[in-house]
Amino acid sequence: MATTENVTLTVLCMVCDGSKILLQDRTKEDWRGLTFPGGHVEKHESFVGAAIREIREETGLTIQNPQLCGVKQFETDKGERYVVLLFKAHRFSGNLVSSPEGEMRWVERGELENIPVVKGFFDALRLYDDATLSELVYERTPEDEPWVTKFY
Repeated sequence: MATTENVTLTVLCMVCDGSKILLQDRTKEDWRGLTFPGGHVEKHESFVGAAIREIREETGLTIQNPQLCGVKQFETDKGERYVVLLFKAHRFSGNLVSSPEGEMRWVERGELENIPVVKGFFDALRLYDDATLSELVYERTPEDEPWVTKFY
């Protein structure tokens, strides 16, 4: 059995300002809707460094002390593992801007049920909100059935 595999490492960050969270209205066709800003971890980059860099690039904000809240993972169609490290930040500085990745907007937590979020958004939100959980896994099933969602 192989002990290594191809892995894509990414980060998402929930930036909080009181009862508001910062969301990005994604422009890419592969995953449309509102979600947390983030992106790929670059080679030799720390995970925290990636979260700070991605938030700065996509929002114009510099976050301080992002905290790891959990891990989301699934197998891609190419058979590689796709890992999303979920961070949360309550402290930031700078002026909010949007990027080619999508328009940024502050959303009240109570409005989340009424806006077009990306698929799986509420699964990730559960990891952010429930300190007893640390991992979200989407497992493949036979092609005629949906994926199985598991929390750990």
